[in-house]
Amino acid sequence: MFKKKNSQNTENLTHTEIVKRAKKSSDFKEIKKNVSGVQILIFYFTTLIDHKTMERVFLPYINECEKKIDQSLDINQFKNNLPLEDVIRTHDANEIEEKIYKGYVLITFGNSAEDCLLINVSNLYKGVRTTNETENEYSVTGPKLGFVENLDTNILLLRSKLKSPLLTTEEFILGKLSKTRVVIVYLDGITNKKHIETVKNRVSEIDFDIIWDTHVIDQIIRDNSYTPFPLYVASERLDRISYTLSSGQVVIFSDGSPSAISGPSTILDFFIASEDYYYNWITGSFLRLIRIFGIIFSIISSSIYIAVVTFHYEVIPVDLLGPLIKSRANVPFPPLLEVLFLEMTIELLREAGARLPTKIGQTLGIVGGIVIGQAAVAAALTSNILLIIVALSALSSFTTPTITMSNTIRLLRFPFIIMSSLLGGLGIIIGFAVLLCHLFKLKSFETPYMVPLYPFRRNNFQDSFIRSPFRKLNKRPDYLRTKETIKFSPKEKNKQKEDINDE
Repeated sequence: MFKKKNSQNTENLTHTEIVKRAKKSSDFKEIKKNVSGVQILIFYFTTLIDHKTMERVFLPYINECEKKIDQSLDINQFKNNLPLEDVIRTHDANEIEEKIYKGYVLITFGNSAEDCLLINVSNLYKGVRTTNETENEYSVTGPKLGFVENLDTNILLLRSKLKSPLLTTEEFILGKLSKTRVVIVYLDGITNKKHIETVKNRVSEIDFDIIWDTHVIDQIIRDNSYTPFPLYVASERLDRISYTLSSGQVVIFSDGSPSAISGPSTILDFFIASEDYYYNWITGSFLRLIRIFGIIFSIISSSIYIAVVTFHYEVIPVDLLGPLIKSRANVPFPPLLEVLFLEMTIELLREAGARLPTKIGQTLGIVGGIVIGQAAVAAALTSNILLIIVALSALSSFTTPTITMSNTIRLLRFPFIIMSSLLGGLGIIIGFAVLLCHLFKLKSFETPYMVPLYPFRRNNFQDSFIRSPFRKLNKRPDYLRTKETIKFSPKEKNKQKEDINDE
């Protein structure tokens, strides 16, 4: 277990000074008891402890000890007889300060500076939501079980899914102020040791004040901070994280976050949905191809409209040329401003819908889109053909299973719009060339981001653009370089079932 050292200097403090600093908080309480002629002081934060355990287990034990006035106080015996599991005897100032802010009770005996007990009566599940449905990664088919904001619950869910002795967890304490528990998970004996060490080194070197969420860790440890593309898959679905672990990836959990991040990841991982594996492989492959086509269409559809209308009228069919000219006859703006107006309107509606309550957000998106779209066409601010294109482009961007990649796609549309307005079709080609060069340079935990396209890995195409039958998905991806490459051994039945004939 690796733990970050506390940057605050508490090595020279005593438990008395730590208690004095904690007493500045109104929720820090002190109880005085007399056990066998020795005064013991009990300190704790009322907001962090489990009051049922305190009132039904801990305090009754202390009251029983008070009645035994004929016995001398033996601290070891006192510790061993406590009907609680996690009891620590220590005089380390760092440990004392760390534990009391996690819900431990501190007991001091008389004026002794060396005899302190820390008893765990914390309420780990206080303030944690009870429902764990995957609202942000909803699927029609398959389990709805997802992670919550409690780290121990998430590890419990993961171990209930992967009942294997290979499942290994290693804990870190990150954040100067938050002291957040962060756990990396992998399959020992399957996951490549190089990837495990890479994740350990990067996580252990994090020097930050507060770790709010695993997405913060994602940004700190990523290979390239100057890219809009997500380099690690973030998911709150139990089935998806279980699948990435079984494939040989490393997963990072953070206390207080319902999402986990896994890597090394490739760009195609962000277009794979859990439902792809719950449908027939033909249906799953079709949906995946539709998803990839939708993303490409979302990026270039508006820029192609600008390029065609501004520079390449000759590519427009004659039958479509008349309606297009008619729709733009009264529009006073150039195609660039026309597209930017509609794109920004769509983005404003999307952001407003996301920030409002669910029912109001849905109503705003539908009504606002219809009203603003019709009013914009009626006021000759935009053409009706462009309105259709932008609406389809917005719908296509929603097909991405992961929200992080969806946000990247939304961002990429604007550079292509600018390039097409300057150079037409050539600008779109240049934009794609720059985008591909950027993607080829990206890495996820020192693994190429564009695998299996670059470097070319023929065997990894089984589960990339299409989803092959399960009997062909028995090997782990080559780019992960796992110790054990075979997942399972498919047994094909060559004998056909014979019909039963009634005699």
